[in-house]
Amino acid sequence: QVQLVESGGGLVQAGGSLRLSCAASRSIFSINAMGWYRQAPGKQRELVATIASSGSTNYADSVKGRFTISRDNAKNTVYLQMSSLKPEDTAVYHCNAKVWATATRLDNYWGQGTQVTVSS
Repeated sequence: QVQLVESGGGLVQAGGSLRLSCAASRSIFSINAMGWYRQAPGKQRELVATIASSGSTNYADSVKGRFTISRDNAKNTVYLQMSSLKPEDTAVYHCNAKVWATATRLDNYWGQGTQVTVSS
């Protein structure tokens, strides 16, 4: 079991920056992978960025060079630093954790979501 608490969303002008935080209730090294997903109105939920316990990362093409996912192991927290924000980044952002429930099954856990709105 893992609980995820998100913060950092808000309203920002295009070109601005925000940092989203996701605090986990257990060591992030005990979690197979964590990531950020977003869902904009009228669109399917999409993966934004992921980070494994090893520290390896990957990003959606649409955010490469603008967003950075990172972790603070001491705080059991994963961050998404967003810069050069665009109106198309507007979405509800959810933190996700994949945790081994059995030797063969990964369970998904989700944060409550935080709204990011980028104005023109």
